[in-house]
Amino acid sequence: MTSAFWDSSALVPLCVQQQPSSAVRQMLDIYELTVWWATPVEMRSAFERLRRTGQLTAPEYAAAGERLERLRRGWRELQPGAALRKDAEDILTRFALKAADALQLAAALTWCSGDARDCTFISGDDQLLQAARGVGFLIVKG
Repeated sequence: MTSAFWDSSALVPLCVQQQPSSAVRQMLDIYELTVWWATPVEMRSAFERLRRTGQLTAPEYAAAGERLERLRRGWRELQPGAALRKDAEDILTRFALKAADALQLAAALTWCSGDARDCTFISGDDQLLQAARGVGFLIVKG
């Protein structure tokens, strides 16, 4: 199995039934999960938003949380640090990203030791995918 960095936007469909869910589930057979430390917070935020807007019922919300916990047991999680924060700040000068997306991309760069060639970045966010391609990642739309 190939290792890849997964953005939270590609992981949420693994926990909540959404349009890309089946395609993203197939990626789990190909790519191991490497994520940023704050990914569970971003995912919980998405679950809460979907619950508040009525797109998730109470049982679906509970099931999403359970799926997240199962995923967590099998993923590699990159921790925060000063170098990663500096990389995120530098990324913001190059790309029009939100802070959380810059941190995701900086974590991915940390994961591949700053050399994104031959490393895969999976995201459902087109703007983040463009930035990931801009720093040299192979990108996969999740």
